[in-house]
Amino acid sequence: MNTQSFTLKGGHVLAGLLLFFGAIIAINIAFAIAAVRTFPGEDVRRSYTQGLHYNDVLAERREQALIGWQAQTQLSSSESGARLIVQLHDANGAAIERATIDAVLRWAPNESGDQTLQFAYVGDGRYVAELGALRAGRWDLRARAHDAHGGALDFRSDLTWPTP
Repeated sequence: MNTQSFTLKGGHVLAGLLLFFGAIIAINIAFAIAAVRTFPGEDVRRSYTQGLHYNDVLAERREQALIGWQAQTQLSSSESGARLIVQLHDANGAAIERATIDAVLRWAPNESGDQTLQFAYVGDGRYVAELGALRAGRWDLRARAHDAHGGALDFRSDLTWPTP
């Protein structure tokens, strides 16, 4: 009976170390590629340019605060799925009639669920957008309401569907 004993040599240790660290590096590269493909790291386009004009944004928000418009938002069920209701009123509590609302309902995990909304005026300062089938979860509404007289309001709202 002939038995040979295994002798660990420098080449074996080198091969083991190269395989180990090669596997670690390959896994890190795969995770980095997956992370960049699913979230590019920017919340808004041209963030640097927006930062340069941030003082203008602050001045516009101060002007909006002086006008005193207020917005209330609510998600509710409808025959087609979900509906978003926005109630606009001025500083005195009077309904804002015939404003135009430009809005995007943003899906937090990625841009694939974002929806540009079309609002219909239904009276008494209420504006309704039919959303249809809406994914369950948290949504971020970013909107701007403005009228023909120069009044404007930028507003955001965190919404949850289905409503609790």
